[in-house]
Amino acid sequence: MSCEGCGTLRVHEVEQFIYNEMLKKMSEFQTLTGGNPTKTNPKITALNVELAQVEAEIEKLIDTLTGANQTLLAYANNKIEELDARRQELMATIADKSAETVSPEKIKCISNHLENWSIATFEDKRQVVDGLMSKIRATSENVQIEWII
Repeated sequence: MSCEGCGTLRVHEVEQFIYNEMLKKMSEFQTLTGGNPTKTNPKITALNVELAQVEAEIEKLIDTLTGANQTLLAYANNKIEELDARRQELMATIADKSAETVSPEKIKCISNHLENWSIATFEDKRQVVDGLMSKIRATSENVQIEWII
């Protein structure tokens, strides 16, 4: 039995498909930002709300420890350790999501390159793709894109 391979891929067709998908993605992204560069990512906002709740719960536990007996202290320590681990996890996720956020300047640069795609240099096209996608998998049957934004 031999490998049939990925089938026939025509470079021009794949490039055109990828270009169209980038246009769609940028259109969605610009719609989500609504042209307001100060608008925050809703996922980061939700994570910040959860982080504030976790920190409030830690504070509440600490406040109740005055005059606590050994059993209550042990319970509170375990709970605080769990909450602190969650807090650290949330902070790391927020940092990662913040790093993924595309600045308005970068959006404008990518949009400009997409508008002038036919005359853009190879390096400009590569930077656009690197700014929007982490992976592209293509076969003769489908193309899968992993987006950064």
